[in-house]
Amino acid sequence: MIAVLAIGISIISIGFFTNQQVEEMVTTITPYENLENYKEELEKINQYNQQLLTDLENQIINSDDVHIEQLKKEIQVLKRVIDDNKKELDQVIERLSEMKEQ
Repeated sequence: MIAVLAIGISIISIGFFTNQQVEEMVTTITPYENLENYKEELEKINQYNQQLLTDLENQIINSDDVHIEQLKKEIQVLKRVIDDNKKELDQVIERLSEMKEQ
């Protein structure tokens, strides 16, 4: 029983100290690094959306289905999302370059 208690306290202590180190690391992220991380996430989203668009376009090409109109609407929405994402990504890149120059 004492051994189990000692091991439990050890694990809790290690978790507590590890958690403090993680919090310290999070607070040391600069705004530039935060924006850089955001840019990388936007790029991943954009790549995913581009793949979805390609897949939808291929479905239309290879389909004799009656749902082609719905697929076309989904493509239009996806194209708007991609365009908006690209605009936001351009703004983030611009802010990053301005921050880097300072």
